Amino acid sequence: MHAGAPAGGRILILQTSFPGDVVLTLPLAQELKRALPASGIDMIVIPSAAGIPEHHPAIREIIVYDKRGGDSGLAGFLKMLRRIRSNRYTAALVPHRSIRSALLPYLARIPIRVGFNRSAGWFLFNRVISYDRGVHEIKRNCQLLSGLGISVQDVISAKLYPGAEEIGTAGKVLAEAGISPETAFITVAPGSVWETKRWPDKYFAEVIRILSGRSWRTVLIGGKEDAGLCEQIRLMAEPAGAVNTAGRLSFLGSAEVIRRSTLLLTNDTAPLHLAGAVGTRIAAIFGATVPRFGFGPTNPGDRVLEIEGLPCRPCSIHGGKTCPIGTFPCMLTLRPADVADKILEMLNEKTRSTSSK
Repeated sequence: MHAGAPAGGRILILQTSFPGDVVLTLPLAQELKRALPASGIDMIVIPSAAGIPEHHPAIREIIVYDKRGGDSGLAGFLKMLRRIRSNRYTAALVPHRSIRSALLPYLARIPIRVGFNRSAGWFLFNRVISYDRGVHEIKRNCQLLSGLGISVQDVISAKLYPGAEEIGTAGKVLAEAGISPETAFITVAPGSVWETKRWPDKYFAEVIRILSGRSWRTVLIGGKEDAGLCEQIRLMAEPAGAVNTAGRLSFLGSAEVIRRSTLLLTNDTAPLHLAGAVGTRIAAIFGATVPRFGFGPTNPGDRVLEIEGLPCRPCSIHGGKTCPIGTFPCMLTLRPADVADKILEMLNEKTRSTSSK
């Protein structure tokens, strides 16, 4: 047994941030389950991220907290508080840094409450962990385990578990577009909640045209909110024959499509982390943000595509709606031809690596 760790109780993980953050929290659950296999681990997430932990063997129950919808306000908070109290958790791990996420386990009287010193409610935790800016978010989250006497040395990958339904739907969507299991293709994720994290749509379209000229099929992915953007890019890229799956697949369905692809081209957003979880190589475009914040790709074959040396960069931790200086040099000067060259170089590396085995 680990010092200070509840051997067989129920443990709560609170992560009510964006879907990509939930993916990066899964290793925390995985390592916790490995260290304490008899424990039951529940995770609180927002509705848009609820599908990500589905079927995951480390997660006992997914609790959806619609803090901006049906569970908003004091009434919603109290409803969630009653539910947490009734589950009688022995410990709570809180990677999310809002005051609300700290208040819930405190008011629920969970005996062991572990969170970061940079949380707005750090004083409500009884085991406070230093927030290490210099490591990847996965490792940072796993450092919360030290509050239970559990040590994690290496950055481990998140694991996703698409079920039969997600796998079947992904296969059907691809088959309808003429992409068989033997077809080599590239996935492209052009969306983002933050405008300054989005490489221009016409640039994505140009890369797709270049790759099409080298006989590569392209599949656009994203949520319902990205469907219009992806369709616009598809049309701009004609006659490349790109496939738009945005809005047709769940997160796990999109993860399955990414898994089947040879490479993912993406902004700094959730699909980057899906690709890392399923082992697909990543060409990640970073503009307003930078990988040193801890959200970049982690696998050796991945590449970050960025304009280095700009005095205005990074301009934000998360990105923003508009460029603060109005010229958007971090994205506009990253040219499609250069990105396409890097992708083709990565594809050639993979071909050489496969043929040498």
